[in-house]
Order: sequence, then structure tokens, then C-alpha cells
Amino acid sequence: MKNLFIKSISILFVLSLLPLTMFFNVNAEEKQKDSNSVYYLGESVKTGWDNGYKGEEKITQGDVHFNWKIGEFYVDGFTSTVKGDDDTPIFLKNVGDKVQLWFSLKQNIDKLNGDENLSISEDSNGFDEYFSVPKTNFGRGTLIIRKTDYTNAKSDPIIYKDYLAAKASPNADTEVELCEEGDYEVTLDYEIKNDPRKIFDVSIIPTYSNYKIFFKFSVRNGNSMVYPFDIKTKGELSNTSVTENGFYLDFANSRYLDINIKREVLNEGANGLVEDARFNRPAKDGEEYTEEGIYTITSKNRYTNQETKKRIYVGTNDILKAVAATDKPYNVVKEYIEKGATVESNGAILLKNQETIPVDEENIQPTMATEDSAKGNIFTDNLLWFIIGGVALAVIVVIIIIFIAIKKKKKPQFVNIEAFTEDQEVK
Repeated sequence: MKNLFIKSISILFVLSLLPLTMFFNVNAEEKQKDSNSVYYLGESVKTGWDNGYKGEEKITQGDVHFNWKIGEFYVDGFTSTVKGDDDTPIFLKNVGDKVQLWFSLKQNIDKLNGDENLSISEDSNGFDEYFSVPKTNFGRGTLIIRKTDYTNAKSDPIIYKDYLAAKASPNADTEVELCEEGDYEVTLDYEIKNDPRKIFDVSIIPTYSNYKIFFKFSVRNGNSMVYPFDIKTKGELSNTSVTENGFYLDFANSRYLDINIKREVLNEGANGLVEDARFNRPAKDGEEYTEEGIYTITSKNRYTNQETKKRIYVGTNDILKAVAATDKPYNVVKEYIEKGATVESNGAILLKNQETIPVDEENIQPTMATEDSAKGNIFTDNLLWFIIGGVALAVIVVIIIIFIAIKKKKKPQFVNIEAFTEDQEVK
């Protein structure tokens, strides 16, 4: 009986772990899928020598760098790519994506292309004219990265001197930078020494040439979402929401969306109540809207052409509340109410015969916060697996406790032998 119980507990324990196993397997498959999406960038060009790496000549036959690569830059962790106006690749990222720039060194920098006469030289007086980097010791290869943000402000270039010497293990992929939204310019400047003439290991007039790998790319959020929050409760408002407090907008660091907001109120006109658009203009991140009216927020991603609309009513007027929530005309809603209908808190219309006209859900978009969103709901889809596993483990613990309690209850009572004496009885 005891062995059977132990076997049963073991089986239950294994079954409880299955959801967690499935969770980790799914995540491993997703990571493997992401790792297969790579995009290679840039190729080596000749720049002359000691000219600030400003030239750009194709490497032709007869050049010491002909027909072999020093290494490769590539980007991974994105969902899809599009091309910008100047043919620059734009990497689109969604929830959970981590766009990263990598460099894979392909050569032994002391024996380039297997030739003992070729090596990466120390560029002791290197400078880069394009990035305005003054003369300094570049070391054996210098990597320069500059980012431009959504306001078109260029950051100071990040400079990695002696880069190839620091990453001198061939075929070792090295993460360069984790890339958030913005435009990036990258160059790897390096100098090659050709030293074919030696006498007793003494170099005789070696020659030097400068090369670079230069490229540009951009990173954008792939969604078209903007997040309205109630000013007082701080809760997120979905499409057709109603709030008395007003709301503010959170762009979730999606800085390249075209976001417009329109406010409408109802005014008395010659032909009865008519819609009056009080404003229709671009929205601002963090801007608050507290005046009564029906607000339509339109956000469009210019790179995917995806468009999202949300309609929110601010105020306490039941008719306007129902108009915003159900998308029914003002006169229709007014007629419903005059015939005895009531408006529920969410704007749905409850008719006198108890039939309900629900809120308009046709254009409601699912909430898809980006990696940068303050919502922090990235783990929502995976929480169910943890709950299932936790419940299963809890059931096992309860079974074990019950089993121990039963065993104690059935345990035979033994008499203490030491209690027997000549003048003492066991009671």
C-alpha cells in the first residue's frame, strides 16, 4: 500500500511539471526562432591612408584585402524589416523583441587571410572625419557608433578603440549594442600592414592601407498603439471607454507614430443637435484631456501603415456616453431614452424590454504594449502555465499532509515499559 501511494505521488509530481516544461520548451523554440532572423550589414571599402577614413573605393584585384572579409556585422532580435527612403534597413520590433547589433570576427588579426605578411596595424594617429573624431591612437581597429533620436538630435559618438585587438578571437560573435528606437550610424575603421620584405625579422619598408565598414540602420516599434489612462484611477482605458475624470496619453516610447486626437461635442444647431469638432490636431505624450466631449484617438505606424483608433467619452451625460460607447447617432440614443431605456455605466443601452444594445467592439484593438511600455504586461500570456503548475503542486502537498495525518491516527499505542514498578500501576 505504501509503495503504491509513493508511486501515485511521483506520477502526480511529474504531471504537475508538464505545464512548466511546455512553457520552457515554447520559450526555447521562440528564442531559436528569433536567432534565425538575422540581417547582415556593411562591407569593407578602401579609404586611402591617413585621410580620416573618408574615402570609399571598391576593393579590387591586386589589393591586399581582395576576396576576403575581416568580419561581419549583423542584427538579430527583430520581427521584420522594411526599407527607408534612402534604402536604409528599418528593423521593426514587437513585444519581447531585443534588437541587437553583433560583430563576428573572421580573421586572425596577426595573420590575415592566412598570410604571415598581413596584419592589423596600430593606427597611432587615426582620426575619423565623418564622425568628427580628432587624431588619437585608434589602436588596432576602432569602432564608432552614433545614434540620432526622434527629435533628430545626434548623440556624441561612442568610440571603441583597439576594438579588433580586444575581440581577437576569430568566429567569436560579440554583442556591440542593444538597440532601442532611433537611427544608427556605424563604422569600423582599421589599418592593414603589408610586410613582405624582412631581413632577419627586420621589416624593410612595410606598406599601410586604411579600410572601413560603414553602414546605417534604424529601429522602430512595429505596433501602432497609444495608451490612454484615467487621470484619477491610472487604469488603462480601452476603445469606447467612459470616464468622468479625463485621461492622459502614454506613447510607451513609440516616438515615430503619427498620433492625432479629435474632440467632438454636441451643440444646438438649426436642425437640432449637431456634432461640433472643437479640435483635430496631433497629440502629445503625457497630454491630459479633461473637458467634456467624445475623443477619437488615431495612431498610425508610417512604416507598416497599420492604424488604430480609440474612442473615449469624458463627462457624465448619459446620451453622450451612449453615443460614444455604441456609435449610435445622438437622435437615436435620445429616442431610446425617451421610450424608457437606461444607459449603463459603460455606455451600453438597456432597452425597456431588457434587450441590451452593447458597446461597439468592432474597432477595439488588442493591447499590445511594447518592450518600452510602462504597462509591464509582457508576462501575461505565460502566467497561466505558472498557475497550473502551482495548483498541481499545492494538490500534491495537501495529499501528503492528509496521508501523514491518517498514518498518525492509525499508529498503535505502546505502553512505556519503564512505568512498571512494584508499587506503581499503569493507568
